[in-house]
Amino acid sequence: MRTTPLGGSAVEVTPLALGCAGLGNLYQPVADETALATVEAAWDAGIRTFDTAPHYGLGLSERRLGAALRGRPRDTYTVSTKVGRLLVPNPEGGSGDDLAHGFAVPATQRRVWDFSADGVLRSLEASLDRLGLDRIDVALLHDPDDHAEQALREAYPALERLRAEGVVGAIGVGMNQSALPARFLRETDIDVVLLAGRYTLLDQDGLAELLPEAAARGRSVVIGGVFNSGLLIAPQPGAMYDYAPAPRPVLDRALRLLEVTERHGVPLRAAALRFPFGHPAVASVLTGARSPGEVRDTVEQLRHQIPDALWEELRAEGLLASGTPVPVATSSMEPS
Repeated sequence: MRTTPLGGSAVEVTPLALGCAGLGNLYQPVADETALATVEAAWDAGIRTFDTAPHYGLGLSERRLGAALRGRPRDTYTVSTKVGRLLVPNPEGGSGDDLAHGFAVPATQRRVWDFSADGVLRSLEASLDRLGLDRIDVALLHDPDDHAEQALREAYPALERLRAEGVVGAIGVGMNQSALPARFLRETDIDVVLLAGRYTLLDQDGLAELLPEAAARGRSVVIGGVFNSGLLIAPQPGAMYDYAPAPRPVLDRALRLLEVTERHGVPLRAAALRFPFGHPAVASVLTGARSPGEVRDTVEQLRHQIPDALWEELRAEGLLASGTPVPVATSSMEPS
């Protein structure tokens, strides 16, 4: 796969990135061998960008990703991880699990919000240890929704210093909303925003402010959550949207999207995966996987040819706003 730099940094990302929350036993256990095979399948497909976080499985995702990458030349791949949640021992977690936070792991640790400068340093040091790496390529402020001022005042300057010292290659913020990341773009010198679920076939909230801001400033956006918790894979009653059962109006919209894509012989998930690449600020799309089969299916969907007429019909049906940028027709794995 070709690579694209993040903002003005020297860090390069592939069009497809592997989201590693699944390696942290998101919702259900994944065997060690399956986790390793998942990363290997991504590597074999040309994916060289991997995103993880301490939050994912209380460090399990980082440990598994590091083990899977061990032995590969360090300058051939890009790893991003996150700061904002410190992991500390949980004296009451010996017999419990972490499913309340979405991960099927023993609750031997607990998360503590910390967007202080010291918290950033401690978090990255612990991540390096779990990953078994000597450096982090991309460090992201993770979900600072309720900690915006401290993140701007303390955590961001710490990341900026680490970037200047060469300890990290690029810095940014990762969130499920677009308003606060847009503020970071205006008020700081971040390289990248990881935007989850807010620039998809179902939700183009990011187009109002964040994406134009990033494009104008020469910053990059990585899009996550393109399937909106799975609704754009198989829209049906009971399907999830933003980690909860999809409201009926949202489900109805997804079903209308499905009708249009089927008329053009295109899987809905292929259109959902391709859609974000129409915007010039988008450098990469991040998709999660918990098995080699899921990785291979994602790669296959990205290769699917999508005719311009599909996007035109979505506009005509009012499912995409007029003027929404869309990709040009291509059968290549290299998004335009």
